[in-house]
Amino acid sequence: MSSALFDPDCRRCPRLADFLDEVKQRHPDYHARPVPSFGDPRARLLIVGLAPGMHGANASGRPFTGDHAGILLYETLHAFGYGSRPLSESARDGLKLKDCRITNAVKCLPPGNKPELAEVKTCNAFLRAELAELPKDAVVLALGKIAHDAVVRALEQKPGQYRFGHGARHRLPTGQWLLDSYHCSRYNTQTRRLTPEMFREVFEQARELLAAM
Repeated sequence: MSSALFDPDCRRCPRLADFLDEVKQRHPDYHARPVPSFGDPRARLLIVGLAPGMHGANASGRPFTGDHAGILLYETLHAFGYGSRPLSESARDGLKLKDCRITNAVKCLPPGNKPELAEVKTCNAFLRAELAELPKDAVVLALGKIAHDAVVRALEQKPGQYRFGHGARHRLPTGQWLLDSYHCSRYNTQTRRLTPEMFREVFEQARELLAAM
């Protein structure tokens, strides 16, 4: 993976770098570094999350792997034919993604799972490079408003021109589509703000858009 897409030794955000150092001391067996994207390098579906979770991607080194947020995501990916397995348990479990890749707006674990705006903007260069490598008929699925805004910003557009909303779709200047969903976090799924049915409907939209392009 090129340095424009990912830097495994990135320390551009001092608060995040210091926090990862602390986490590594407390959990020496954790990945506790920037987390790369995962999946098919030629994928037409790019899923953009928020940031690694403390005991999920930050521990395993793979997006949405090992935490609650990954349960619904990987189950749905498998149901739609994107994933070889319905569970993502570790970076060594043999799971493969087909025509799909998962990344995050922020590559490093933020304290309290809340990155600061400056950190999102600093990490935006990596997302911009990743978006630039997508095929012309791609669909970008943003999980949550922060991911949505990060995608819009990476394309040098104003977030106010593209309003986030669950199930909303936006035609991008590149000709590709940006599709929105509530994040599949524990809070959203347990409060039923996001149900499995709602999540599947978004993936149905993605499939329809990809088939039409």
